Amino acid sequence: MARILTGIQSTGRPHLGNILGAIKPGIELSTNPKNEALFFIADLHSLTTIKDGKERHENTLATAAAWLAFGFDTDKNIFYRQSQIPEVCEFTWYLNCYTPYPMLANAHSFKDKSDRLSDVNAGLFIYPVLMAADILMYDANYVPVGKDQQQHLEITRDIAIAFNNKYGETFVVPEARIDKTVMTIPGIDGNKMSKSYNNTIDIFLPQKQLRKKIMSIVTDSTPLESPKNPDTCNVFALYSLLANNEQVATMRMNYEGGNYGYGHAKQELYELIIGQMSGERETFDYFMENTSELINKLEEGEQKAREIGLKVLDRLKVKIGF
Repeated sequence: MARILTGIQSTGRPHLGNILGAIKPGIELSTNPKNEALFFIADLHSLTTIKDGKERHENTLATAAAWLAFGFDTDKNIFYRQSQIPEVCEFTWYLNCYTPYPMLANAHSFKDKSDRLSDVNAGLFIYPVLMAADILMYDANYVPVGKDQQQHLEITRDIAIAFNNKYGETFVVPEARIDKTVMTIPGIDGNKMSKSYNNTIDIFLPQKQLRKKIMSIVTDSTPLESPKNPDTCNVFALYSLLANNEQVATMRMNYEGGNYGYGHAKQELYELIIGQMSGERETFDYFMENTSELINKLEEGEQKAREIGLKVLDRLKVKIGF
């Protein structure tokens, strides 16, 4: 059985891009009976950018609720908060002492901000080592990553291989699982949907707020009566990611036929989201109103994860003389 591990950032409430690009594909991966899935909320990683404790706590709960709302099975898989396995920090320190400085200096998580060193904290600099600890501490075989995290996975592999060469087989060397079909989800401004761009669609918002957000999607100034090009429209792009082929064909015909405004298209997108994700929205609200039940599920996963992690930590400590 292959062990699949992935971390889920808790830098904000999950948005439509997270759902289509990470949550739904991750849950599908976890349903394969040949896989054992360990999915964790990377709340320690979020500390590099989010300093408000209340905000982090709420983000963590919302992230967990979103995964459960879309059907992640915590009975068959392991779901936990990174911060609740504090030994990962000890594990990170040991790996730090075997990680060359140039390796971290070349990591894009650091290089992207190296021209503004006043914005770089030590946590951001050693981010790839904590990520390596997250993976190696659980003997993960495969790690689903996007292209932006591929370099960090390579750092993990380099650390593991170098350590194994020095001390003998200690770590499972993980392999990346890169889904080349992963969609780029456009935000309301047409750029990639991202919390950092403030262009996201939070599908868990109350209906009026969600509709207002969808109505704010940027479109051009083509008059209502004129034909429109669906292939250059953000609304149509988002609709196409959610709708079936018949619905997409109908909307394309409406765009090209004229007398169909962007407001009409936005309303159809709103109704599609509300209709298609009503159950998920209801489940999300339930868990956010019953957080003790949500936390219980996480704590059950944390106990299972800790049992795995402590065995690997002990294996590491014996090799280095502790």
